[in-house]
Amino acid sequence: MLVSLSISNFRSFLSEETFSLVASKRLAATHPNHIVPIPNSDESVLRTAVIYGANGAGKSNLFRALRYVQLVGLRPNKKNNGSRRERFDFSEDSARLSTFDVQFIANEKLYRFGFKCDDSRINEEWLVEVIGGRERVIYERVTHSDGRVEIEAPELEKVNKKISAIITIGGPQNQSFLSTINATLESEDFGDDLSKVIEWFAKDLNLIAPNQVYAPLAHELVEDSKFLRFAGDFLKSSATGIDHLITDKKEMSEEELKALVPSDVWNKFIEHASDADEGEMGLLRMPNGDSLIIEKTSENHFYKISVRAAHRMGDGRFSQLDLKEESDGTRRLLDLVPALHYLHNNNNGVYFIDEIDRSMHPMLVRRLIEFFLASCTRASGQLIVTTHESTLLDLDLLRRDEIWFAEKDGDLETKIYSLMDFKVRTDLDIRKNYLNGRFGAIPFLGDWKALLKPIEESAHAN
Repeated sequence: MLVSLSISNFRSFLSEETFSLVASKRLAATHPNHIVPIPNSDESVLRTAVIYGANGAGKSNLFRALRYVQLVGLRPNKKNNGSRRERFDFSEDSARLSTFDVQFIANEKLYRFGFKCDDSRINEEWLVEVIGGRERVIYERVTHSDGRVEIEAPELEKVNKKISAIITIGGPQNQSFLSTINATLESEDFGDDLSKVIEWFAKDLNLIAPNQVYAPLAHELVEDSKFLRFAGDFLKSSATGIDHLITDKKEMSEEELKALVPSDVWNKFIEHASDADEGEMGLLRMPNGDSLIIEKTSENHFYKISVRAAHRMGDGRFSQLDLKEESDGTRRLLDLVPALHYLHNNNNGVYFIDEIDRSMHPMLVRRLIEFFLASCTRASGQLIVTTHESTLLDLDLLRRDEIWFAEKDGDLETKIYSLMDFKVRTDLDIRKNYLNGRFGAIPFLGDWKALLKPIEESAHAN
């Protein structure tokens, strides 16, 4: 679970801002099933958070910051790529460091991973386990002015000779030590702490962008009957007009499959699939919702998976439609259903969805949040969203510390704060007060009537 994220000098963030999901003890009696204990602590972490802000206020930059931390933590970097950071948009101080620090719970342990970087290198990096009021240092890394990377990790050096060798070498100055370990060693060589941390970034942290599609959707629908039933039932209960989903998996020749896609797309698909290991698959999702699959064996097998939505007609018959014929909102909802299914059945993982209300009706957005909170009451799963949808501003649905706002100040810096920063009565209409501007984080509209004057003057002149 994500516990906190602190960032500075990244996109619209200049001075340090912290997004904290540590539950307020003042709300101990409010929605007690919305919190999960933090290991070795008397505090708890929230299972959900919603983040509001006007267009351009920077709430999506919080999402992008976490995605950047994930990228730095997992992926190696090319030599001439620099650090790939995006510093504050309106600063001319290119030497000012960007700082990222994330606390998270992985396998019942609380970790803190972070780094400082400039345009060319990772200047500092750290990974610690937080145990109550103290920190157990797993490693600390410094990049010196001459480019030499120095790592201190006495405990890690004892894990095995491979890790010890990488510690001695240090690794490239423009990528994290964590990503060097991930790219260089096999998972069985990571040791306990690095295994937990890398797995959290790779598998538990799921970041869903506004236009992102879930590529394995068709494959999982055809292979998992429980997921197929869950997805169909959820769409039906959400008043999409869909009664159930129908899947079909058909083996085809390479020539037949190749004829379905442009040659440049096919070449990239084949190239990607050729890098897969024996028994793995290459997946390509088509615009109509179908999927093309290459199953890597001694003799490659090629499949086309089709997904269609069944609608019940007035006379009881069913009419089938390709997913591309469904509304944008229905397709967006279907791409989010795997997150709900996973959280409901696996009880862990972090899902951060940017602009959850993209193309969806307000009632569907609320349905998603309600389902998550109702179905994962004993889970350590987490759902974080950015949104404009004000119907979620309901204290019967959410706690005050689960509601966050993003707003730019006079220097165009994004500031983030929670509803806990305001004194509000428990019976206050949060939604009404937000729309009236009491909590900020709304657009301040100019005088649109002034735009009419040239038109009116022109009309009078004629």
